[in-house]
Amino acid sequence: MLKLIQLELIKYKINGYVRVALIAMACIFGLICLIAFNRSEGQAFQDSETLFFAIDTFTKGTFIVFASVLLSRFIIDEYRTKSITVLFMYPINRKKLMIAKLFIVFSFTFISIVLCNLIVGSLMLLLNHFYEFMNETLTVGQVGRQALAIIMNALAASFISLIPLFFGMRKYSTAATIITSVLIVIAIYNVSDGFSLNSIVVIPIALSWIGAIIAYASFRNIERKDINP
Repeated sequence: MLKLIQLELIKYKINGYVRVALIAMACIFGLICLIAFNRSEGQAFQDSETLFFAIDTFTKGTFIVFASVLLSRFIIDEYRTKSITVLFMYPINRKKLMIAKLFIVFSFTFISIVLCNLIVGSLMLLLNHFYEFMNETLTVGQVGRQALAIIMNALAASFISLIPLFFGMRKYSTAATIITSVLIVIAIYNVSDGFSLNSIVVIPIALSWIGAIIAYASFRNIERKDINP
């Protein structure tokens, strides 16, 4: 399994995606800075909770869509062009191959969300030390709770990011995969008057289970699955 993962990473030149992810993180940092230093309507972030909420929302939205691009590249495109049939001709277990691809997408999304939250959050707290756009000093307890929240939210978002695979695999459509991810982000993470569906705990949990089920279904019968949509 590890060898398959390594081969997939080399095949798709994962370093290129890492660079794009870093650029996305820089853009999120820039956007949060613009919000923080916009003093036209007073303080944008009243406390650390609102700051971390904004960072987490932008981060999860960005990398759920990014995950759909990875799903399209690693899985959908191979079925659409039928290049995956070449791999199936080799003595490779189909389930292991699909699991390896899903593991890469899931892990990349999870790590990206965690790192982006930590890096952008730390940089914003550092800037706050000099510019004081937020009147609050974090305690050790708050830092610990926030770190745990970042990990749990990243885990849920990583499973949610697999949902577009279901729609993309129906017609092996890259567009359907990416559009579905955008619609999911808009539906869950759109904030109106300080409220979003993501704040209802049961919704991200339920969607996480749906994502996990879709991932399992994608390789459960793959040995007998026809590559034609």
